[in-house]
Amino acid sequence: MAMNSVNVYDSKDYSRIAQAIAFMRQNHLNQPDLATVAQQIGLSEYHFQRLFSQWAGISPKRFLQFLTVEYAKSKITETKSLLDLTLDVGLSSPGRLHDLFVNLEAMSPGEFKTGGAGLEIRYGIHDTSFGKSLLATTSRGICNLYFLDTSNEQNAEQLLRRSWKSAEIIHDQQTTQPLHNLIFNPNTLNVHKPLTLLIKGTNFQIQVWRALLQVPFGGMTTYQKIAELIGSPTAARAVGNAVGNNPIAYLIPCHRVIRESGELGGYHWGLERKAVMLGWEASRTISNLNQSSG
Repeated sequence: MAMNSVNVYDSKDYSRIAQAIAFMRQNHLNQPDLATVAQQIGLSEYHFQRLFSQWAGISPKRFLQFLTVEYAKSKITETKSLLDLTLDVGLSSPGRLHDLFVNLEAMSPGEFKTGGAGLEIRYGIHDTSFGKSLLATTSRGICNLYFLDTSNEQNAEQLLRRSWKSAEIIHDQQTTQPLHNLIFNPNTLNVHKPLTLLIKGTNFQIQVWRALLQVPFGGMTTYQKIAELIGSPTAARAVGNAVGNNPIAYLIPCHRVIRESGELGGYHWGLERKAVMLGWEASRTISNLNQSSG
């Protein structure tokens, strides 16, 4: 059976899904039924069930199980074993997003200081399963991926300007659309086409972002584990700061870093979005396992 496709994105769908998940999380002790949740977001029970199942591939009740502290702790333990293997062989292998290879290229210190002088950046705004996004790219690779809310959608270009003060910035949806499709379309997950990321940051930040690429799809790890992975076991707090400054959301999967307690912690693009992303990845992972064993 083929994986549910999410080729056509609608930010309104994401908003409803996020609102429903937030309500279920806040009221989990009362275990609200489907009708109650549907009413909360202004849909009939039938339409909510259909919308949610199409988006997640599973029922809302099953989805909520992936957002419990117990589930998060089990994934931390499972992912730790995988990362320990990575530590044994070094961090030279490229990170993977499903079957998409992600290569990270760091700007030189000189390029960092110039604020993108001589660089041409093309960007587009796209709907994704997690709301609207700003995707920006250069001839050398993707340089930014931000999630947008209504409050910052109108200021998308200004967001880029803060990071690239001296670059030439061009709105070019045609250039970014194929990249967007490759990143967010589940039907491309078997395409072995490298995605190159062009990033600028301190040496420490780049170390952290490289380490994040080792965290597998559907996995979860901790700030402490990332600190250990880069050889700085006492720098968990600094790791947290670097995670919060990640310029390429989703592809550099900072959303997969949570607290040792199993609580989600913070997220630059909103805690509910982080919960939605983690639950979505978990549901896809389970769906893939069921298909491969079926």
